[in-house]
Amino acid sequence: MRSKDQGLMQRIKEFCEEYYLEHNQSPSCICIGKEFGITRNTAYRYLVEMREKGLIDYENGSIHTEKTNKVNAEFSNAALVGSIPCGTPEEEFEEIQEIVQLPVSVFGKGEFYLLRASGESMIDIGIYDGDLLVIRKQSNAVDGDIVVALTPDNTNTLKTIYFDKEKNEVILHPENKTMQDMRYPYCTIQGVLKSVIKDVEEIKKLRK
Repeated sequence: MRSKDQGLMQRIKEFCEEYYLEHNQSPSCICIGKEFGITRNTAYRYLVEMREKGLIDYENGSIHTEKTNKVNAEFSNAALVGSIPCGTPEEEFEEIQEIVQLPVSVFGKGEFYLLRASGESMIDIGIYDGDLLVIRKQSNAVDGDIVVALTPDNTNTLKTIYFDKEKNEVILHPENKTMQDMRYPYCTIQGVLKSVIKDVEEIKKLRK
């Protein structure tokens, strides 16, 4: 095979990386050909020689480099469903506002949804009004978990949960020393807090 233009090889490599980062897939030979003004067959021959030189991995139409191999393209879809009260329990609000993609490498695998915190009942552990909460959907919890709980009066709230086995009660504990625990004979757990996403500008405001 006649040796190909080394500069064009590098440009093709960079184009393939940028294309992958934007589209989460490799460009076709037709796409590469259009980008560089060469035929589909010429683009294919370039890719084959680039593979032979160790510039790329190329198999079954997929093009990978050291850069694209570092990209974790696995995501979980999570619905942003409004706000969850962190003070006095309020009516549950579940209207989906948008679907957000959460990288599995950061949040792990599972079924998630997102809520915005409101109120001050969890401020002692750093959850403030407006924080974005990543909730893992599950119906069970253990002592000390921070949960989204639906109470017997059909309201929901974000609190730390404890189980009083002697009194057969569920304790929803606000992380604010000025507030009292809420006790119920039962509650429905709608999810457990996984992560809190904060706005840096809001953090700056809190420091003033």
